Amino acid sequence: MKFVPLGRTGLTVSRFCYGAMSFGKEADEAMSARLFNRCLDAGLNFFDCANLYSNGRAEEILGRLIQGRRHNLIITSKVGFAMTDDPNDSGLSRRHIFQQLEGSLRRLGTDFLDIYFCHTDDRLTPIEETLRAMEDVVRQGKVRHVGISNWPAWKIATALGLAARHLWQPVQVLQPMYSLAKRTVEVEILPLAQAENLAVISYSPLGGGILTGKYLPGQAAPQGRLTVNKMYAERYAEAVYQDIAKRFLDYAKRTGVHPVTLAVAWVAANPAITTPILGARNVEQLEPSLAAADYEMSPDQWREISALTPLVPVATDRDEERTA
Repeated sequence: MKFVPLGRTGLTVSRFCYGAMSFGKEADEAMSARLFNRCLDAGLNFFDCANLYSNGRAEEILGRLIQGRRHNLIITSKVGFAMTDDPNDSGLSRRHIFQQLEGSLRRLGTDFLDIYFCHTDDRLTPIEETLRAMEDVVRQGKVRHVGISNWPAWKIATALGLAARHLWQPVQVLQPMYSLAKRTVEVEILPLAQAENLAVISYSPLGGGILTGKYLPGQAAPQGRLTVNKMYAERYAEAVYQDIAKRFLDYAKRTGVHPVTLAVAWVAANPAITTPILGARNVEQLEPSLAAADYEMSPDQWREISALTPLVPVATDRDEERTA
């Protein structure tokens, strides 16, 4: 397993991160332990979690697994989505950030998080309030670095400017969705990250599973996110995603490489990506993702695979100025 700098944080992380979203849901505690230990065996030192995952149970399971080795691991969590029906139990207000951080630390059995992510775009809370709360939890020693997930580029840029103006803790890590099926971040977020030397740990490299081929038309519907989770079903409902998956699977078959390995390697080969986040419900499902660590994708192959999707829009709409 290769190790890379995590942007400007001074941390060094494994080339892949494991996302614990399945812990306590698709993966029971015993399977979660097997997945965690397989990641350790593969050389991963980076584990991503969130308060929302299995309504806190994922953090509890991960917390038990990291005991005795916390010093050697980089651990994240997130805040923002609703945890209960209480109208104040969601968002990125100072109150909610403080409250949820204490819960995450307790469940994880740790005194601090290496990275704490704003998990969603809170359109009601001023960015200044969110950033000042993050500044305070860093000063308290409970968080080392600030991250943002699922924000648009303009809002990330605004946060960078406000933090610089007020001398608050800067945003250091981004966590956007990115796969061959979902490439919007190439328009502005990834160029912004490269310009500001921000680390990017992207999630969903398999496009919610659509790039594995198990959701192609004409097949018996499998148990998976696109069949049991309304959010994922809506996210990949358009026919274009089936078209991309079909072309990609044909390409993988011609090359003789497992499509999961190829999909993860394609994400990892983008120079703006620090580390893709892997996920699985069992060890067998995890193996082809881990195999991407040993797959060297050339720039030419990256462009070949990229050409299987529609052209990514140019931020200015001036297609005549497209350079790649």
